[in-house]
Amino acid sequence: MPDTSTDQHESRAGRTLRELPAAERPRERMELRGAAGLNSAELIGLIWGSGSRGRSAVDLAADAIARFDGLTGLARASGLELEGIAGVGSARAAQLQAAFELGRRLLADWPTARWTVRSPSDVADRLVLQMGRLEREELRVVVLNTKNVVQRVVTAYQGNLSASVVRVGELFRDAVRLTAAGIILVHNHPSGDPTPSPDDLHLTAEALAAGRLLDINVLDHLVIGHDAWTSLRDRGIAFDRPGIPPGRVA
Repeated sequence: MPDTSTDQHESRAGRTLRELPAAERPRERMELRGAAGLNSAELIGLIWGSGSRGRSAVDLAADAIARFDGLTGLARASGLELEGIAGVGSARAAQLQAAFELGRRLLADWPTARWTVRSPSDVADRLVLQMGRLEREELRVVVLNTKNVVQRVVTAYQGNLSASVVRVGELFRDAVRLTAAGIILVHNHPSGDPTPSPDDLHLTAEALAAGRLLDINVLDHLVIGHDAWTSLRDRGIAFDRPGIPPGRVA
């Protein structure tokens, strides 16, 4: 059977969404099939609404996805990188970044009762997309019960996270209120390099000391870069008690 996908794509080139046959328009297709029935380019095309220079929004979206080797790469692209795609511009770049940010926040708000931490990667894989491209440092505290089920993820600090400005007691505030058994510290390096700094080691030592006094187990401290992460426990930092099983450095 001949492959008609290329011909169909070429037939769309140079046409706006309004000029496409009704059966090919994303909005009409979504009404018939639901959002799950559209491909990624069509969904982005709906967000953008209109194309540019005689090209449909779907065509521009397909170019953007190909430029960054898929939807994951596109979600990690900066505003300047998105604006560099022909026909996208600052407005469409902002719309796309807003859509991806909503997705990240939805992921963060996903029911925590089903989020059980069995290894550092269970935390890192969920937070890398949310934190890996932040432009400033952010420290989050993952609060767990006795069965390592996540009770809450709290943003404790934003900005310069040097050990001299972080009030360690604040890291345990929600854990104490929830009578939690343990916490995992997670923060990002805007540089993209997840190598722990001396301040990271100092903060970890301070948190471990406070955890001993409060009888709350500090299970790990993860440092997140652009597309990678580091577990300080895996790096040989002397945590007090056995924690979640050893993980990996991505």
